[in-house]
Formats: sequence, structure tokens, C-alpha cells
Amino acid sequence: MTARLPSLVALRAFEAVARTGSVRAAAEELAVSPTVVSRHLQNLQLDLGAALVEPRGRRLKLTSAGEAFQAKVSRAFDLLRQATRDARPAQRQSLEIWCTPGLANRRLLSRLPELDAQLQDWDILLQPTLAHANFATGEADAEIVYFYDFAPAADLSAELLAPTRVFPVASPAFRERLPPLLSPEDLLKAPLLHEESTENWERWFEQMGVANLPELRGPRLWHAHVAIEAARLGQGVALANSFLIEEDIAAGRLVEIGSSRGYLGGYYLVVPTKRRRDPQITALRGWLKSVLSSEGGNDAFNASFGSQ
Repeated sequence: MTARLPSLVALRAFEAVARTGSVRAAAEELAVSPTVVSRHLQNLQLDLGAALVEPRGRRLKLTSAGEAFQAKVSRAFDLLRQATRDARPAQRQSLEIWCTPGLANRRLLSRLPELDAQLQDWDILLQPTLAHANFATGEADAEIVYFYDFAPAADLSAELLAPTRVFPVASPAFRERLPPLLSPEDLLKAPLLHEESTENWERWFEQMGVANLPELRGPRLWHAHVAIEAARLGQGVALANSFLIEEDIAAGRLVEIGSSRGYLGGYYLVVPTKRRRDPQITALRGWLKSVLSSEGGNDAFNASFGSQ
């Protein structure tokens, strides 16, 4: 008797979560909500009668049963991807770039024609996503990712494109309603806007020397550019890096709170090691450095916080 297969939709959700390590990243890749992905995982585990994942901090970790299941499921999906590529008619060569949504929308998109002009015989595919590409299966040729500290796999090459200065921002009208802010601790009294978690703010306060940090509260908006938009609408104080809000600061839509010089990680270009010297990757690297070179304030860290 042929064994009944679980739902293919649930299997796809599990494969994406196992590969990315995150329900959010899997949901982003599959273009569904995190709630839908979580429900698929629960249904798959109930169907199999086995626990495949378990919480580990803010992420999920595969159980031993999950690791064994993922090894076989991933091979099956790799075969499906390869079969799909083989079935499609021959197309022009393409350079597929995965990138964090905020940087893609706020910084790269407006200057994409420059890269297109350099690679006239190639189609450029820019994919804004929080998921990480599976280079082994050819999902992408390169990815631009934000990391606090990044150690790539042995077959991948990672190059720091630019460190990111991170600082609090708010709309001018909202800033006027705040009391005088003489130190980073004073920001704990303001409504804070978060991304997926409170981790960025926690790291920033730690760099500013704030001890005995209380539990941080405030809405979680998942993406950096969404938190920045909420700040622009006067809903609170967001933590932003200068690459994402340069135009807003120049136009007066946002103002910097204080004068901190905190640096939390940076943007990296990740490519397969064997392709790092390909002409197309070289052109991409040069273009990215040009796009990101105008960011100001890359001076030594200074924990001072100016009075307003």
C-alpha cells in the first residue's frame, strides 16, 4: 500500500522554515503570513505524529527527527527546483540578487539602472526578502544581508560593504512633544518602535552604556522600513541606520534624536566562493560600494548624547 503523503503545502512550509531557521523568513519567501506558516508546521507534526521543531530563543531549532526529515525533504525539493529549471525554455542569462527589503527599497532601487547599464547582456533580478538564499540549489547568485557579526560557510565568501551607524529618529512634530533628552536613558520614557523583536534597541542601549535595562515595550513591525515609516507618521521613536533614512533626514521628514555614534553590524555581500571573481559579481560589488559610499558619519564610535 502506498504511503499517504502529507500536505505538499505543509511540506513546503517546513522546508522553508528548516532552511531559513525562521518562521518570519519562511513566510516572507512564501508570500504568506507567519501565522499561516506556523499553522502548516503544526498540522504537519500532527499528521506525522512527530515533533519536528522546537523553540530556541527567538528562532526555531530542528529536533533530531526534524533534522532527519529535513535532509530527505530538502533533496526532494532540490529535485523539483532542478526539474522546473530544466523544463523552462532557454532564457537570457540573469543575475539574481537577494537583498534585505529596506535596503532594496530605500537605497538600491533608484540606482539599479547603473548596474543594468554595466551588465547589458544580463537580466538583473532584484528580490527583496528576509530569507537567505540556498546557493547550493542556485536560488540566487548573490545576496546582500545585514548582520551584527557574520561567519560564512566554507563555500561562501562574505565581504563587508559598509558598517552601519544606527541612531534614534522621529518626526519633527513628535520630537517637539518629547521632554528634553539629555542621555540615552531618557529615551526609555519615549514610545519605542521595534522590528521583529526588541533586540536592536537592546543592543543600542548596551552600546550607549545603559545598565539594568528594563523590559522594552512598544509595537513590533517586523521590517526596518515599516518601523521607519511609523516614525515618519509620528507614532514613536525608531532605531534606523543612515542608509535607510538619508533622504528623510535631508527632507526634514525625520530628525535624529541625540548625537550618538553607535554601530551595529553592517551590510555584507555574500556569494559562492567559486564565483567571487566572476565579471558580473565584480561589477555588482563595485556598484554596491558606489551606492553605499555616500553614507556619512563613519567615524570612531562616540557614546556622547547631545542635549536637544
